[in-house]
Amino acid sequence: MTSPFSSLRSALRTDFTSSLVVFLVAVPLCVGVAVASGVPAELGLITGIVGGLVTGLLPGSSLQVSGPAAGLTVLVLTAVQEYGLSALGVIVLACGLLQLTLGALRWGRFFRAISLSVVHGMLAGIGLVLILGQLYALADSKAPGTGMEKIAGLPGLAVDVLLSDPALIAVALGAGTIAVMTLWKKLPGKAQLLPGPLVAVGTATLATVVFDLPVARVKVSGLMEAIQPPGGSDFGRLAEVGLLTTIVAFTLIASAESLFSAAAVDRLHDGPKTDYDKELMAQGTGNTLCGLLGALPMTAVIVRSAANVQAGARTKVSRVLHGVWLLLFAALLPGALGMIPTAALAGVLIHAGFKLLPVKELGPLWREHRGEAVVLVITAGAILVTNMFEGVLIGLLLAVVKTAWETSHVHIDVTDPGSGPVRVRIAGHATFLRLPRILDTLEQLPADRPVELNLAGLRHLDHACMSALQHWADQHNAHTVQPERTHASA
Repeated sequence: MTSPFSSLRSALRTDFTSSLVVFLVAVPLCVGVAVASGVPAELGLITGIVGGLVTGLLPGSSLQVSGPAAGLTVLVLTAVQEYGLSALGVIVLACGLLQLTLGALRWGRFFRAISLSVVHGMLAGIGLVLILGQLYALADSKAPGTGMEKIAGLPGLAVDVLLSDPALIAVALGAGTIAVMTLWKKLPGKAQLLPGPLVAVGTATLATVVFDLPVARVKVSGLMEAIQPPGGSDFGRLAEVGLLTTIVAFTLIASAESLFSAAAVDRLHDGPKTDYDKELMAQGTGNTLCGLLGALPMTAVIVRSAANVQAGARTKVSRVLHGVWLLLFAALLPGALGMIPTAALAGVLIHAGFKLLPVKELGPLWREHRGEAVVLVITAGAILVTNMFEGVLIGLLLAVVKTAWETSHVHIDVTDPGSGPVRVRIAGHATFLRLPRILDTLEQLPADRPVELNLAGLRHLDHACMSALQHWADQHNAHTVQPERTHASA
């Protein structure tokens, strides 16, 4: 019989090794997300540290790991470009406080009601914009602003790369990083003890240093120098409508991504399941602290969380320890960041962007739930053409319209005996979406004969339909030969 002490010791051992695996996965992702977001690399590490040491200690989900996420990269970059780096802390702080409020109001579980097609479309749109932007970073080039401008600029980017030796070298480093990450998972299990992103970025960094390659590298400012708490003037900008809209977008996307990640992680293990309201408050606490430090926003990240579970983690000790390792790395080895080529980080994020695209799921979804596939594709396309917030709103609106259309089924039976009244029975849900069909049917009935309109089978009759049916009955009664025979029964 196993003693409690030995069970505890075994759990701590597996949590320790799991924390090292998550740490090695997190380092290139934290740095890569920060660089792609247009902020100092150290801010990505700070967010990862807070995600481990603070959010990791709080109740909610015991095994999922939080930190900067590729899914928010596009939104953060846009916010920094529009409002400046100093305003980022205020945005993230307000996002955290809003998450705390929603969690305290027990709204966490309602995020599970968001249409999956909208969520997958959101992630696909993020993935497309992320890939397009990082294609420019792959060549050490500056990306245009909008998604359409990025697409339009690709031919020119290709020409510039072919005419520049440094750009070709940078692209080769980034492409090699992607190739290593793609092939790494096909190696035997023991070879995968080291995470693919770490091996890929480490190899590219080693090649850059050994051969002194003429490529851009990560700019290092120091951990303490990178911290930029928001000032009074930054808080004054909370009166700007655009900034408030950005805060709402941060909150919705960060919360949805975290809670959907929690649902996915729950399916990977047999331990205690997530308390969604507590998890939302844990994320809010982490983002509040990140905002005070001027760091990146955090979400629960499925890549790190899955690595944590697959490495055998049993308790939250693993995710807390991963934060400790990130802190030690940032404090003791800051110079290591300055040797990393940005093209390699671009390769990591391009690889992450492709993972956000539902390539395998889209075909079956189209065959089985065509409407859901349409919502997914339009949401992704809207994000690419407009921006994150407007694209998600378009997707949500489309999902609501699709659901309303599918649930407003109405069945119309017309019985015409040839003489006497025409009998019409309407059953189901009579809403404004089905009103054209209902009126088309009624207007085709003989105008000179009475009609018996039976509405007893209706489960729902909205105001628009009720008014239209009354108006039609009044008009029909005014022209029919036997108006007393025309009636509606319900």
